[in-house]
Amino acid sequence: MKAITILEENKLAIVEREKPILKQGEVLVKIKYVGFCGSDLNTFLGKNPMVKLPVIPGHEIGAIVEAIAEGVPENIQRGMACTVNPYTNCGYCSSCRNGRPNACQFNQTLGVQRDGAMCEYIAVPWQKVIVDKDITYKNFALVEPMSVGFHAVSRAQVTDLDIVLVIGCGMIGIGAIVRAAIRGARVVAMDMDDNKLSLAKQLGAVYTINSKTEDVHNRLQEITNNTGPDVVIEAVGVPITYQTAINEVAFTGRVVCIGYAKTEIAFHTKYFVQKEIDIRGSRNAMPEDFRAVIEYMKRGICPVDELISGIYRPEQAQQALQYWAEDPGKVFRVLIEF
Repeated sequence: MKAITILEENKLAIVEREKPILKQGEVLVKIKYVGFCGSDLNTFLGKNPMVKLPVIPGHEIGAIVEAIAEGVPENIQRGMACTVNPYTNCGYCSSCRNGRPNACQFNQTLGVQRDGAMCEYIAVPWQKVIVDKDITYKNFALVEPMSVGFHAVSRAQVTDLDIVLVIGCGMIGIGAIVRAAIRGARVVAMDMDDNKLSLAKQLGAVYTINSKTEDVHNRLQEITNNTGPDVVIEAVGVPITYQTAINEVAFTGRVVCIGYAKTEIAFHTKYFVQKEIDIRGSRNAMPEDFRAVIEYMKRGICPVDELISGIYRPEQAQQALQYWAEDPGKVFRVLIEF
């Protein structure tokens, strides 16, 4: 079978791999669409320390159930559209024991710590397969990245009483905006790209701030009546956005961090104490976050085509990543269609 493989920095190729052989309790899925995410781009650029090359990237999956081994429950049937929860969990680390397998100490995400889904077929344990007859393959490929944003909103314990600032309007930030709006919060979207901000408003943001052209502090004070946002969700991963989150959050507010910063960040820690803020990490997503995104998708109100910046064939995968690398701020999601 065809498998897209990142061989080394800035070099990608299609290689032949053996089609997986099912073991008991596994499902063979035929890949239809797979999204490139930020971790895949960083792997391609040689900036992802969690990856050992060569690797097959990809964990944002829209697929069809091709075959079923013994031990798979009857609700999963051949021919069903599906996605895959791409994370593993050991079952015995403190995260797993505390009911938070998304943050398993020994997690191996498809396309990161192990080969991913940018190939014609993958075999996975049935527990990781999520089926729904009312979701298209293309929409299923957007579920995982949006679920990461949904999970951040859960970590922030957002309610309808909150003003929520989401920093970064990529796919994960968009997921956070959608979920916070569904919960009834007033959402402020912040980014440097007006097109992304326009889409954020379409998806539920009440206010937008272009941090490149506007005074962020003054705008937030105006929006929040000089208190600052109750919740700040950081979905970029650079020093200035982390610092902005701490500086701008309200007293006794919550800061949720999704973005991985690639350098050390200096903080004036007085705000940690003076504001008595809660600073929380948010990693991956829980099964209920996947279900929540799927239910949102089934409403038919998500502008899917606007979230997809391009669809490429496997032979064009290197071109797709180079396109994204040249102007990362303009891209939501790039899909590979098998």
